[in-house]
Amino acid sequence: QVQLVESGGGSVQSGGSLSLSCAVSGFTYNPYCMGWFRQAPGVEREVVATIGSNGVTRIAEGVKGRFTISQENGKNTLYLQMNDLKPADTAMYYCAARSWYFGTCPTSDYAYWGQGTQVTVSS
Repeated sequence: QVQLVESGGGSVQSGGSLSLSCAVSGFTYNPYCMGWFRQAPGVEREVVATIGSNGVTRIAEGVKGRFTISQENGKNTLYLQMNDLKPADTAMYYCAARSWYFGTCPTSDYAYWGQGTQVTVSS
């Protein structure tokens, strides 16, 4: 059984930093993609960053230069380092995983999801 469990969310003031973690278990696909997504109330879920088993990353334009995605121990732990946070970054953040076969990770059709962790940035 695949499980993804996020942690590290919280409340922070504008300009602050947070580090999200996602513990992954039971996920045996390789090659694969993993990613961070976010959803604010009344807004469609959007991709924040993805990383493949080949190490290739994709960062959304709105967070480029501020957010970094990384993984440790292969696919067991996924991280999202968020710096210079802005109120517009306030959302529920989810980690997700899927099998993949070639090239840069896609931004949709992820089969496995965590329960989410809330990030709130105040001005």
